[in-house]
Amino acid sequence: MTTEEVQPEMPRKTPCAVAVEAGQRYVWCACGRSESQPFCDGSHKGTSFAPVPFQAERTEWIWFCGCKRTGDPPLCDGTHKTL
Repeated sequence: MTTEEVQPEMPRKTPCAVAVEAGQRYVWCACGRSESQPFCDGSHKGTSFAPVPFQAERTEWIWFCGCKRTGDPPLCDGTHKTL
């Protein structure tokens, strides 16, 4: 018997550009179920996924992963280009 890795839902195949503020904490949705993409709204409850916290070091635009397949959560690493 083999076990398959459970994949998160893929709400979009492109990253989400977000203007973050220095010192502000954000919580990225890892399950793909949130209605508040790319951020967590608690929809992961009952799944094996957990949200990923992100603390902004400076005020700038950040590209959060939208496909939920990044190797560098919560940031986009370009994985969506291979999907």
